[in-house]
Amino acid sequence: MPYIHFTEEQKLRASEVDLVEFLRRHGEKLIPSGAEYRMSSDHSVTVRGNEWYDHAVKQGGGPISFVQQFYNLSYPEAVTRLLDGEQGCIYTAAPKQEEKPKEEFALPPANRDMRRVYAYLLNRRFLDRDVVSAFVRAGLLYESCEISKDKTREYHNAVFVGKDENGVPRHAHKRSVNDIGKTSRINVEGSDPRCSFHHTGSSDRLYVFEAPIDLLSFLTRYPRGWQEHSYVSLCGTSEHAMLWMLEQDPSLRTICLCLDHDAAGIEASGRLTEILHEHGYDEVGVIQPEHKDWNEDLKARRGLPAQEAEEHPQLITASEICDRISRRVDRSRRDYWEQDIPNLIDYAKINLQWKQFDRAMECMEHASALALAVYERELRQLGERCSTEELADALYRRILPHQNRGSLHRRPADLTTQFQSVLEKALAPGIRSGTEKRALADRWLELAVSFAKVPVKYGADILEQQQKQAIPQQEMG
Repeated sequence: MPYIHFTEEQKLRASEVDLVEFLRRHGEKLIPSGAEYRMSSDHSVTVRGNEWYDHAVKQGGGPISFVQQFYNLSYPEAVTRLLDGEQGCIYTAAPKQEEKPKEEFALPPANRDMRRVYAYLLNRRFLDRDVVSAFVRAGLLYESCEISKDKTREYHNAVFVGKDENGVPRHAHKRSVNDIGKTSRINVEGSDPRCSFHHTGSSDRLYVFEAPIDLLSFLTRYPRGWQEHSYVSLCGTSEHAMLWMLEQDPSLRTICLCLDHDAAGIEASGRLTEILHEHGYDEVGVIQPEHKDWNEDLKARRGLPAQEAEEHPQLITASEICDRISRRVDRSRRDYWEQDIPNLIDYAKINLQWKQFDRAMECMEHASALALAVYERELRQLGERCSTEELADALYRRILPHQNRGSLHRRPADLTTQFQSVLEKALAPGIRSGTEKRALADRWLELAVSFAKVPVKYGADILEQQQKQAIPQQEMG
């Protein structure tokens, strides 16, 4: 877009926009999480006032960077969006955040009995009584009773307790058992995120879940000998509790990630897998429920309506795009990659600036096919051959949604840097060994993947927008 000059007052006003209000007005569902809100469409992202933080990639900032990152807008476009074009409604500024002293952890007061919790978990969540009772006897599950400030109401919650290595409670996750009103799920203030709700067994296997009820639902579904293994609920998607379990028991070597079957769960599984590999754990597997989560599977087994699994939009679009790119390999000019690839990056950058997105995506697919063609040529020189289907699969398996985030406008600069690095290796003088030839081929494949990620992300963004637009229509229907 053309250059837009913003006054310092306008920039300040944009940087103080309340992100909670902004997201709600844009149709984003927000989930309360302590003093913050978690985005329903991306559980790893939390917002509070005019601040955001992405726990998956460990970065955050203010409203301008948020809109740039999650709406794929340039800086002037982001400021214009936050100021609503300087006409009509202007978003209110977020109140200044005051640093609160960290509260000491304390378990919520216990109720006299567990009638409500048992009724909720057994009759509404369909959990096995023996499984629930085992955690009750271990002091890891009880019913709380809290009085409202005006002393007119009682709040009853299922409290899932996490203990440290000495058996001392350090974490508590509360879940409302009331049938009426909005369901509340929250970690108690002062909880240590490492010591989340868990069970320690004697085998070398650790099962990882998002929520305590997911964990208990899995044990209900697969009860045979469950006490032998270890289980942990992350109470979200952060890795802290999982890594703490592994630190406490070095014999745990096989990790099964059993997160939700939705976009957030798929991204978290990919991110946690990388973290585990970085810590030296090679035996990492992903087990997905048939429906959205393990409790929905229990509902389905009883013949009740269950929320369907949600595939990640990027994985949906990646299949067609990778197949399309691989079919272009035979038509690509392998001997002209040194000139063609930089030109395609430049054309894509110009088209992105002028919002000619379809043309920009065509450039990215063409560049990906060209890099993939050079990769295929390198393999042939090593005595290996790849079919069109094998090339498409090689691309698809490397499209990892948790790695493919952020603004599309920044991609051309990153791709130029990556291409220059590959170019330097490809044009280096001397005779290459077999290992060096293999490494160069892999670099070409990774470059092809990086190009393919751009149209995959663009297509997924469009698909998500269509899905959001379809929800109100379905509700009206």
